[in-house]
Amino acid sequence: MPLAITLLVMLAAACGVCSAVPQGQTYEWYASQYGERTAAVIMALHADDAYHSWWFLALSGFLCLSLLMCNLIRIKPLIRRTGKEPGNFAGIWGAWVCHLGILLLIIGFALGQMTQEEYTISGLPGDTVPLADTGLQVTVDDFMIDWREDGTAGQYTAELTVRSADGKDEQQGTASVNHPAELFGYEFFQNSAGWAADVTVEKNGEILQKKTLCVQEYMPLEDDPDIVVMFYNFYPNYDGETGTVSPMASTRPEKPGYLYMVFYQGEVRGMNVLETDDEITIDQEYTVRFSNPSNYTLLMVKRDRFSWMAMLGAAILMAGLVMAFYLRKR
Repeated sequence: MPLAITLLVMLAAACGVCSAVPQGQTYEWYASQYGERTAAVIMALHADDAYHSWWFLALSGFLCLSLLMCNLIRIKPLIRRTGKEPGNFAGIWGAWVCHLGILLLIIGFALGQMTQEEYTISGLPGDTVPLADTGLQVTVDDFMIDWREDGTAGQYTAELTVRSADGKDEQQGTASVNHPAELFGYEFFQNSAGWAADVTVEKNGEILQKKTLCVQEYMPLEDDPDIVVMFYNFYPNYDGETGTVSPMASTRPEKPGYLYMVFYQGEVRGMNVLETDDEITIDQEYTVRFSNPSNYTLLMVKRDRFSWMAMLGAAILMAGLVMAFYLRKR
């Protein structure tokens, strides 16, 4: 018991400290935020990825070993006690079942973390994108936003079709916020959304090229690749007279503003916000227009093969608590 309590206190302290350290950042980021010495300590202790660090896994492993040994050495005494108090089976075995549930919960979570697959994909309605190296192809059939009366987004919903590598099997589902779609053993979470727009380039009055760009994407001109047009940002409601924008990114586009950048041989040559019907003129022969703002979906895709073990452990843990506190013989 003293060892188990010590391990629990150490794990709790580690979680408390590491929760104050943003995870997954670079040394340069930590150095800019906390200074070089602190950044060096964070990297040396693997506190940038604390929950996968060797010391956190070691503490968790010792806790599991402690729970396992605790349960093993108590089996014979519990059997003898059960023979003396046959009517108090639930009360006698409740704590043992509770410890077993905690053990399965920790092991299931640890195995899930070690084998978990996690991907991020994005797409506009009609786009088909590969799901990393799984061989699956994900098609965004539709992406809808339910707007509230005040113009803000209430719900994001993506209609998805996932096809196998050979194209012979497909599954369809709907992913919305807090309601993932489960397809081919993967869970598709509606993570967030972003803006896209149609960019049309004309040369001497004739359409040279047209492409849909998402925010932060760029497009070189076909007959002069040294000239690059970048869709830098989008403002759903932009007041051109005052230069102010809506503070909410999830607002229905009523007065769209397109922030663009023009590069020539890698150097910035122009930057401004275009409103509807505005256009850019480059070298007196190219005309660039932005139109038709639309949303793309950003999906988080996960697969955890051991979630069932963690859920089973949680169920056994709850059963053990009920046995120990509510079904024991008074």
